[in-house]
Amino acid sequence: MKDQPHYQGEGYYQGEELPGVPNKIYLGNQEKPKIDWKRIFFLFFGFAIFCGVNFSPDWADAVDPAGKHFVLTQQGKAAIGLFLMTALWWVTEVIPIGVTSIAVGVVQALFLIRPPKVVFNEFMDPSVWFIFASLTVGLAFSKSGLTKRLAYKMLALVGEKTSMIYLGSYIMVALLTFIMAHTAVAAAMFPLLMTIYSLYDPQGKPSKFGKGLFIGMAFVAGAGSIVTLLGAARGAVALGFYSEMGAKLGDSFKEVTFFELTYYMLPLGLLMVFLCWVFFMIFFKPEKDRIPGLKNKVKILSKNLGRIKRDEMMTLVIVFSAVAVLSLRSFIPELGALNKSAVLLVTTVLFFIFKILDIKDLEDIPWNIILLFGGAMCIGFCLWQTGAANWLAVNWLVMFQDSHWFVFVMGITLFVLVMTNLIMNVAAISIILPVALVIAPYLGVAPEVILFCALAAAGMPFLLLVGAAPNAIAYESRQFTSGQFFVAGIPMSIVLMLAIGLFVWKIWPMMGMAVTL
Repeated sequence: MKDQPHYQGEGYYQGEELPGVPNKIYLGNQEKPKIDWKRIFFLFFGFAIFCGVNFSPDWADAVDPAGKHFVLTQQGKAAIGLFLMTALWWVTEVIPIGVTSIAVGVVQALFLIRPPKVVFNEFMDPSVWFIFASLTVGLAFSKSGLTKRLAYKMLALVGEKTSMIYLGSYIMVALLTFIMAHTAVAAAMFPLLMTIYSLYDPQGKPSKFGKGLFIGMAFVAGAGSIVTLLGAARGAVALGFYSEMGAKLGDSFKEVTFFELTYYMLPLGLLMVFLCWVFFMIFFKPEKDRIPGLKNKVKILSKNLGRIKRDEMMTLVIVFSAVAVLSLRSFIPELGALNKSAVLLVTTVLFFIFKILDIKDLEDIPWNIILLFGGAMCIGFCLWQTGAANWLAVNWLVMFQDSHWFVFVMGITLFVLVMTNLIMNVAAISIILPVALVIAPYLGVAPEVILFCALAAAGMPFLLLVGAAPNAIAYESRQFTSGQFFVAGIPMSIVLMLAIGLFVWKIWPMMGMAVTL
């Protein structure tokens, strides 16, 4: 009987003799993997933060200017601890970001912060399904060939200079967010930018140009989404909430119309797009000044695509029909009852009915991103429903109740900017507005400027991937880590605060906005 297969020496495998097959194969160095102490440190440090906050003595109540007390319950304390742990794990990527999101639900269930049924239902929130549907739109664009066709058309216009490729990509993203949700725009633009990047580096290795292209896409999608009510749901929800608050406070606020919103937000949005381009040209300047021979290569590739095909045409019809319905929801009350996620999910169903996509394409859905946003919704609702978010908002704003009106407005803006990176932007606005609008009259601040500042800050979460869907979609490029995204977002968040400050102090008053009473 022949010897059983066994290892012989370091990295060698000794097997039975077979015709034409060597019986001694080198498998490589069989050393044990090194322990990643940095990863272990952040894992335990994050959990230690949660435990430290959760088991700490009771914290003092928050008291608003009217004397109302906001108690931080045990569940609220646990929510803050979980929020800090999750943020640390997301930034350091000690485990996959989608798995961190699962931990958000697990910790809430195990530590009795909220009922498990409530917690895990939020992973299937309609907003998460909207992101899923947006990602399938991107898949359909890519598989049908529309992505390549659009990429080649754009490159033919902007030419071979990488600086102009940056600018052309950013402008296209921004313009699309004027008419459709920034999540859908990012999902559709992602494969297009991947096609462009393949012409820059066929191996797809991380580079400064790759970081600038994809992080820039995420930043610009946020900047463009503030301009109209069609760029994101936050605008319409915030305007409705603003009107309700006016009625509750016994002061009917001036109604902000669709076109008035665009009038004030367009110059800020365009300025931020331009500043993003300047920022990435300075800090992520492409390694190559141009892509030699790109123009001729694009012409050949474009010609090889031939005439527009049936799947491409069907994809365009399906997507733009859904976009039209979503857009009309803002103008036709009868359509307002239609859920935006359900409308966009119709496109997913139709892609499979018309065989533009098949069952294998479901394997290409980035489930890591779906889980990421499930966790983001879960931690956001946790902070909101336990009262932790209100406690944080009141404690923050009372610090500015005796400040100059400009400092107060910028304090509101900073709070929304920080919170919108961690919870739903609509939630961040609805948490801060009730408190801010109560304090505002005492400081002589007009309510309108508070609304516009909150909307602008909520639209541009530049720090964390969970801040907005375009951030997470850009992450799928594998050009950057969540830590690198965070580092890039710090200076851009400062730039955003300065830009909003300029508009509050000078530009919006010049345009006719009342910033003081």
